[in-house]
Amino acid sequence: QVQVVESGGGLVQAGGSLRLSCAASRIIFRFNAMGWYRQAPGKQRELVAAITSGGRTNYADSVKGRFTISGDNAKNTVYLQMNSLKPEDTGIYYCNADFARNNYWGQGTQVTVSS
Repeated sequence: QVQVVESGGGLVQAGGSLRLSCAASRIIFRFNAMGWYRQAPGKQRELVAAITSGGRTNYADSVKGRFTISGDNAKNTVYLQMNSLKPEDTGIYYCNADFARNNYWGQGTQVTVSS
């Protein structure tokens, strides 16, 4: 069993920055991968960024060059640094842990970008 807890969401103006954190209950380098997803009102949940246990990263085209995913093994935490935020980045951001053939989700954190 794995628990993941997100934090760091909030309200920010367009062009601003936020850093999301995802704290895991297990050592994160034992995970296959961890990722950030978001869900905007009326839309499906989509992958924003992911990082494997080997450190490989993957980003949605819409956030490349603006968002950075990273992990801190000592803190069992994965971060999502979001810069140059746009109103279309608004949504609930969820952390996902891919571990032992199961996927574990957090409760989500709201990000709202005002124009």
